[in-house]
Amino acid sequence: MSVAILDYGMANLRSVQKAFACVGSEAVIISRPEEIDRAERLVLPGVGAFRDAIATLRERNLAEAILRHINRGKLFLGICLGLQLLCDVGFEDGEHRGLGVIPGRCVRFDVDSALGLKVPHMGWNQLTARKESRLLADLPPGCSVYFVHGYHVVPADAAVIATETDYGRPFVSSIQRDNVMATQFHPEKSQRVGLKILANFAGM
Repeated sequence: MSVAILDYGMANLRSVQKAFACVGSEAVIISRPEEIDRAERLVLPGVGAFRDAIATLRERNLAEAILRHINRGKLFLGICLGLQLLCDVGFEDGEHRGLGVIPGRCVRFDVDSALGLKVPHMGWNQLTARKESRLLADLPPGCSVYFVHGYHVVPADAAVIATETDYGRPFVSSIQRDNVMATQFHPEKSQRVGLKILANFAGM
């Protein structure tokens, strides 16, 4: 079955679409609630600000359609901002209510600049597995993926954490709860490891 990638004006959709094509999976770009309702596998990518993204999803009646998709047990993959939006609340440019799928907060990195750490966190970094995840099946231990983000999620329930990554201190780099999966990193920019992750999602 094909993968549906949601266009809400906040992501480089073509790179995600091309990455799915590289693993032999058809990916279509959609933008309307009724298209979400028909999708079996939904990808919510994103770059930019939490405030603008959640406002756009609500203005276009996409937020409710995303929740319907998830509540029906259909497969969902969030990428970067698409993970952050799943939280109850985000603190970028104020305090803003998220989708409330994964209880928790999205907060700015608090890192020690004396260690040479900058915000946003950009570049390659390692994954440390915290539980088994279908999304991350058959990845080599300690593999690296590509990040670009200034905020990260703090789930209320640690049981959803699939991987952590160290940037001054550990932060959540991916989650999975039942049919809901999401990565803080960009699989579409993470070369062979990222392609394997997208192939895992498309093959579920």
